[in-house]
Amino acid sequence: MSARPDRTPLPRPFYDRPVLTVAPDLLGRTLVRRTADGPMELRITEVEAYEGEADPGSHAYRGRTARNASMFGPPGHAYVYFIYGMWFSLNLVCGPPGHASGVLIRAGEITVGADQARKRRVSARNDRELAKGPARLATALAVDRSLDGTDLCTGTDSPLSLLTGAPVPPDLVSRGPRTGVGGAGAAHPYRYWITHDPTVSPYRAHAPRRRPT
Repeated sequence: MSARPDRTPLPRPFYDRPVLTVAPDLLGRTLVRRTADGPMELRITEVEAYEGEADPGSHAYRGRTARNASMFGPPGHAYVYFIYGMWFSLNLVCGPPGHASGVLIRAGEITVGADQARKRRVSARNDRELAKGPARLATALAVDRSLDGTDLCTGTDSPLSLLTGAPVPPDLVSRGPRTGVGGAGAAHPYRYWITHDPTVSPYRAHAPRRRPT
Protein backbone atom coordinates (compact mmCIF):
# COMPACT_ATOMS: atom_id res chain seq x y z
CA MET A 1 0.00 0.00 0.00
CA SER A 2 1.52 3.35 -1.09
CA ALA A 3 1.87 6.25 1.33
CA ARG A 4 -0.60 9.13 1.07
CA PRO A 5 0.77 12.27 -0.63
CA ASP A 6 2.17 14.91 1.73
CA ARG A 7 -0.34 17.76 2.26
CA THR A 8 2.28 20.26 3.45
CA PRO A 9 2.34 23.50 1.38
CA LEU A 10 5.65 24.10 -0.38
CA PRO A 11 7.46 27.13 1.12
CA ARG A 12 8.91 30.04 -0.85
CA PRO A 13 12.52 28.74 -0.73
CA PHE A 14 11.35 25.78 -2.85
CA TYR A 15 10.79 28.21 -5.74
CA ASP A 16 13.84 30.36 -5.02
CA ARG A 17 16.20 28.04 -6.88
CA PRO A 18 17.45 27.75 -10.49
CA VAL A 19 14.50 27.08 -12.79
CA LEU A 20 16.07 23.89 -14.21
CA THR A 21 16.20 22.53 -10.66
CA VAL A 22 12.64 23.53 -9.80
CA ALA A 23 11.00 22.29 -13.01
CA PRO A 24 11.55 18.51 -12.67
CA ASP A 25 10.98 18.80 -8.92
CA LEU A 26 7.41 19.96 -9.61
CA LEU A 27 6.43 16.61 -11.10
CA GLY A 28 4.13 14.68 -8.78
CA ARG A 29 3.34 17.76 -6.68
CA THR A 30 -0.28 18.70 -5.94
CA LEU A 31 -1.64 21.97 -7.35
CA VAL A 32 -4.74 23.18 -5.50
CA ARG A 33 -7.25 25.51 -7.18
CA ARG A 34 -9.95 26.91 -4.92
CA THR A 35 -13.09 28.09 -6.71
CA ALA A 36 -16.59 29.21 -5.70
CA ASP A 37 -17.76 25.71 -6.64
CA GLY A 38 -15.24 24.04 -4.33
CA PRO A 39 -11.59 22.95 -4.37
CA MET A 40 -9.86 21.17 -7.22
CA GLU A 41 -6.55 19.32 -7.11
CA LEU A 42 -4.17 18.39 -9.89
CA ARG A 43 -1.16 16.07 -9.82
CA ILE A 44 1.45 17.70 -12.05
CA THR A 45 2.76 15.37 -14.77
CA GLU A 46 4.40 17.68 -17.35
CA VAL A 47 6.21 21.05 -17.19
CA GLU A 48 8.46 23.34 -19.24
CA ALA A 49 11.17 25.65 -17.90
CA TYR A 50 11.89 29.19 -19.15
CA GLU A 51 15.07 31.03 -18.13
CA GLY A 52 13.87 34.62 -18.45
CA GLU A 53 16.04 37.22 -20.19
CA ALA A 54 18.68 34.58 -21.04
CA ASP A 55 16.15 32.41 -22.89
CA PRO A 56 14.94 33.30 -26.42
CA GLY A 57 11.82 31.20 -25.82
CA SER A 58 10.77 33.19 -22.75
CA HIS A 59 8.27 36.05 -22.62
CA ALA A 60 10.86 37.93 -20.56
CA TYR A 61 13.61 37.67 -23.20
CA ARG A 62 13.15 41.27 -24.36
CA GLY A 63 12.66 42.69 -20.88
CA ARG A 64 9.85 43.67 -18.59
CA THR A 65 6.40 44.64 -19.91
CA ALA A 66 2.94 45.05 -18.39
CA ARG A 67 2.12 41.54 -19.61
CA ASN A 68 5.09 39.71 -18.04
CA ALA A 69 5.63 41.85 -14.90
CA SER A 70 4.74 38.97 -12.56
CA MET A 71 7.75 37.00 -13.85
CA PHE A 72 10.07 39.65 -12.40
CA GLY A 73 8.51 39.51 -8.95
CA PRO A 74 9.23 37.29 -5.96
CA PRO A 75 9.34 33.50 -6.43
CA GLY A 76 6.30 31.42 -5.55
CA HIS A 77 3.79 33.52 -7.49
CA ALA A 78 1.68 32.70 -10.55
CA TYR A 79 2.27 34.17 -13.98
CA VAL A 80 -0.84 33.76 -16.16
CA TYR A 81 -0.87 34.90 -19.76
CA PHE A 82 -3.33 34.89 -22.68
CA ILE A 83 -2.02 33.33 -25.89
CA TYR A 84 -3.22 33.54 -29.49
CA GLY A 85 -6.27 35.44 -28.27
CA MET A 86 -7.84 32.16 -27.17
CA TRP A 87 -6.19 30.40 -24.20
CA PHE A 88 -4.67 31.03 -20.80
CA SER A 89 -1.54 29.32 -19.49
CA LEU A 90 -0.33 28.93 -15.90
CA ASN A 91 3.32 29.43 -14.91
CA LEU A 92 5.06 29.40 -11.54
CA VAL A 93 7.71 32.08 -10.95
CA CYS A 94 11.12 30.81 -9.80
CA GLY A 95 14.49 32.19 -8.77
CA PRO A 96 15.32 35.51 -7.10
CA PRO A 97 13.25 38.68 -7.76
CA GLY A 98 14.20 40.31 -11.04
CA HIS A 99 15.46 37.09 -12.65
CA ALA A 100 12.13 36.41 -14.46
CA SER A 101 12.39 32.64 -14.78
CA GLY A 102 9.34 30.41 -14.55
CA VAL A 103 7.84 27.00 -15.16
CA LEU A 104 4.86 26.39 -17.42
CA ILE A 105 2.48 23.76 -16.01
CA ARG A 106 1.72 21.79 -19.15
CA ALA A 107 -0.37 18.84 -17.98
CA GLY A 108 -1.66 16.90 -15.01
CA GLU A 109 -4.14 14.46 -13.54
CA ILE A 110 -7.15 15.97 -11.80
CA THR A 111 -7.56 14.03 -8.57
CA VAL A 112 -10.18 16.20 -6.84
CA GLY A 113 -12.97 18.16 -8.51
CA ALA A 114 -13.11 16.26 -11.80
CA ASP A 115 -16.85 16.95 -11.95
CA GLN A 116 -16.08 20.68 -12.20
CA ALA A 117 -13.46 20.08 -14.87
CA ARG A 118 -15.84 17.98 -16.99
CA LYS A 119 -18.32 20.87 -17.13
CA ARG A 120 -15.58 23.20 -18.41
CA ARG A 121 -13.98 20.64 -20.72
CA VAL A 122 -17.01 19.13 -22.42
CA SER A 123 -14.94 18.09 -25.45
CA ALA A 124 -12.67 15.81 -23.38
CA ARG A 125 -13.19 12.20 -24.39
CA ASN A 126 -12.14 10.90 -20.97
CA ASP A 127 -10.71 12.17 -17.68
CA ARG A 128 -7.11 11.69 -18.90
CA GLU A 129 -7.73 14.52 -21.38
CA LEU A 130 -9.18 17.02 -18.90
CA ALA A 131 -5.82 18.75 -18.29
CA LYS A 132 -3.68 17.26 -21.08
CA GLY A 133 -1.94 20.38 -22.33
CA PRO A 134 -1.56 23.90 -20.89
CA ALA A 135 -4.72 25.41 -22.44
CA ARG A 136 -6.85 22.45 -21.40
CA LEU A 137 -5.36 22.57 -17.91
CA ALA A 138 -6.15 26.26 -17.51
CA THR A 139 -9.69 25.76 -18.78
CA ALA A 140 -10.31 22.77 -16.51
CA LEU A 141 -9.05 24.66 -13.44
CA ALA A 142 -10.76 27.97 -14.30
CA VAL A 143 -7.43 29.79 -14.59
CA ASP A 144 -7.48 33.26 -16.16
CA ARG A 145 -5.64 36.57 -15.89
CA SER A 146 -7.38 37.37 -12.60
CA LEU A 147 -4.94 34.87 -11.03
CA ASP A 148 -1.84 36.56 -12.44
CA GLY A 149 0.47 37.43 -9.54
CA THR A 150 -1.27 35.13 -7.06
CA ASP A 151 0.95 34.10 -4.14
CA LEU A 152 1.06 30.31 -3.92
CA CYS A 153 2.68 30.34 -0.48
CA THR A 154 -0.15 31.83 1.63
CA GLY A 155 -1.93 28.54 2.28
CA THR A 156 -5.69 28.07 2.35
CA ASP A 157 -6.39 31.79 1.84
CA SER A 158 -5.06 31.65 -1.72
CA PRO A 159 -7.02 30.55 -4.82
CA LEU A 160 -3.85 28.70 -5.86
CA SER A 161 -1.35 26.76 -3.78
CA LEU A 162 1.10 23.91 -4.21
CA LEU A 163 1.39 20.97 -1.82
CA THR A 164 4.36 18.67 -1.40
CA GLY A 165 2.41 15.77 -2.90
CA ALA A 166 4.45 12.73 -3.94
CA PRO A 167 7.66 13.82 -5.74
CA VAL A 168 8.66 11.64 -8.68
CA PRO A 169 11.98 9.74 -8.50
CA PRO A 170 14.52 11.00 -11.08
CA ASP A 171 14.57 7.65 -12.91
CA LEU A 172 10.88 8.11 -13.79
CA VAL A 173 11.39 11.58 -15.30
CA SER A 174 11.90 12.14 -19.04
CA ARG A 175 13.40 15.26 -20.61
CA GLY A 176 13.27 16.74 -24.10
CA PRO A 177 12.79 19.89 -26.20
CA ARG A 178 9.94 22.25 -25.43
CA THR A 179 6.71 22.02 -27.38
CA GLY A 180 6.00 24.65 -30.02
CA VAL A 181 9.06 26.81 -29.28
CA GLY A 182 10.91 28.11 -32.33
CA GLY A 183 14.02 30.13 -33.05
CA ALA A 184 17.11 29.97 -30.85
CA GLY A 185 15.16 28.38 -27.98
CA ALA A 186 13.81 25.47 -30.01
CA ALA A 187 16.45 22.89 -29.07
CA HIS A 188 16.53 23.61 -25.33
CA PRO A 189 15.69 20.33 -23.52
CA TYR A 190 13.64 22.16 -20.89
CA ARG A 191 10.49 20.04 -21.01
CA TYR A 192 10.09 17.43 -18.26
CA TRP A 193 7.39 14.80 -17.83
CA ILE A 194 6.57 11.65 -15.93
CA THR A 195 7.58 8.83 -18.23
CA HIS A 196 4.62 6.96 -19.79
CA ASP A 197 2.02 8.93 -17.81
CA PRO A 198 -1.22 8.98 -19.87
CA THR A 199 -2.02 12.63 -19.06
CA VAL A 200 1.18 13.98 -20.67
CA SER A 201 0.55 15.97 -23.86
CA PRO A 202 2.05 14.91 -27.21
CA TYR A 203 5.20 16.67 -28.40
CA ARG A 204 4.73 19.14 -31.26
CA ALA A 205 7.55 20.98 -32.99
CA HIS A 206 7.22 24.70 -33.66
CA ALA A 207 5.09 25.61 -36.67
CA PRO A 208 5.36 29.27 -37.72
CA ARG A 209 2.01 31.02 -37.94
CA ARG A 210 1.15 32.04 -41.48
CA ARG A 211 -0.01 35.56 -42.14
CA PRO A 212 -3.21 35.93 -44.16
CA THR A 213 -2.57 36.61 -47.85
